[in-house]
Amino acid sequence: MEGVDRLFERMVHEHQDRVFATSLAMTGNRHDAEEVAQDTFLRAYRALATYSPERISELKERAWLHQIAVNVVRNRVRGVKPSIVELNGSESDHSPGPEAQAMERMQIDELATRVAELPARYREAVVLRHVRELSYAEVAVALGQPVGTVKANVHRGLKLLRGDDHDRVDE
Repeated sequence: MEGVDRLFERMVHEHQDRVFATSLAMTGNRHDAEEVAQDTFLRAYRALATYSPERISELKERAWLHQIAVNVVRNRVRGVKPSIVELNGSESDHSPGPEAQAMERMQIDELATRVAELPARYREAVVLRHVRELSYAEVAVALGQPVGTVKANVHRGLKLLRGDDHDRVDE
């Protein structure tokens, strides 16, 4: 068990920011994201305690933790659409004027709102692929879907974000 504790401590240290950011992008608010991230790591710890050393050594931690986070979000917010998704990370080093900052913030808010309004299957795929920058293979593992389905959902989600929604498919 001591080995699992050390492994878990390292996992939390290495992945907590990514899991929180993914949770925030999926839920749209910090309070829910904190709870999802905490629940994700609690579930991960419980699972690790039952895994054989061989299974642990073969574990793809990043995709596995994102898969747990996606499942936690799905269980917690079933049927509830988030109001906004924060996409902006760090602010720019060279400070634009107040008008440019306001315009940039409006564009980010508009995009975040449009992402939050996507059907869940597209939102999850787009957030994991383009916001969290997971590979298609990692997104496929995290969502429990074939890579082809992930690619199609990312493509359709991006198409909807661009406003090409004449063939929109709702959940």
